[in-house]
Amino acid sequence: MAGAGKLFCFGCGYSAKIFARRLAARGFAVAGTCRTEEGAGRLRAAGIEPFVFADGKPLEAPETALQGTTHLLVSTPPTEAGDPVLAAHRGALAALAPEIRWAAYLSTTGVYGDRKGEWVTEETPLDPNVTRSDRRASAEREWQALARESGLPLHIFRLAGIYGPGRNQLQGVLDGTAKRIVKEGQIFSRIHVEDIANVLEASMAKPRPGAIYNVCDDEPAPATDVVAYAAELLGRTPPPEIPFEEAALSPMARSFYMASRRVSNALVHDELGVALAYPTYREGLKALLKTP
Repeated sequence: MAGAGKLFCFGCGYSAKIFARRLAARGFAVAGTCRTEEGAGRLRAAGIEPFVFADGKPLEAPETALQGTTHLLVSTPPTEAGDPVLAAHRGALAALAPEIRWAAYLSTTGVYGDRKGEWVTEETPLDPNVTRSDRRASAEREWQALARESGLPLHIFRLAGIYGPGRNQLQGVLDGTAKRIVKEGQIFSRIHVEDIANVLEASMAKPRPGAIYNVCDDEPAPATDVVAYAAELLGRTPPPEIPFEEAALSPMARSFYMASRRVSNALVHDELGVALAYPTYREGLKALLKTP
């Protein structure tokens, strides 16, 4: 499938690399950004043409770097100054928009804020309750404005908590860092990194510019349940339960517990026809058991 197109990833991290490798296997040329020369070496070794993009400084010759791009993935997080990709490359992206067949912005389900454990869909009004999520909501609006002005075929994907190889509760149980923090009514949604790629590929095959999708598995659950199940799979005693009020957490970790919601993924099932490889954390952790 040579000549299938070119994927350019602003931010070629954990989730983007999985997706990039899949498209490379399908014959796409793949390029992406990283923050350091060391990171560039790792991308090059993975078959991804690297470009250093850090501290808001524009790419050297962005028009050359982006030349030929047919598919665009943006996972670079916003800062207090706004979206760094748009701040540095808005003009270049607007000029390129007519050539792009599909564009994706990876956001977070955190933009829904605290819903006291109630369900949210893509139609639920945004109400971010922490600074990190507020920045994501603002970045979504910035990308939507560019899409309206330029015709960029933008799709927004709101990701739940990401886990997968090298980033999961099995590792936490094995290394002793996993905690079972109990906060009454607390519910999280999560998604395996391979299923993020599944959803992105399904959207590419069935583009609908302007679409927003929640990307999460079928079963929201308390984090304590996931840790207990990981311990069960490993034949370990689960760590003791700790009341939230007594837990020694970093400000960022504590912020995750300030919102509770169940996120619906009905749209990716019904519209995109996605069958998740890991519909709940149980299938995901079982698959990771041999190589957590």
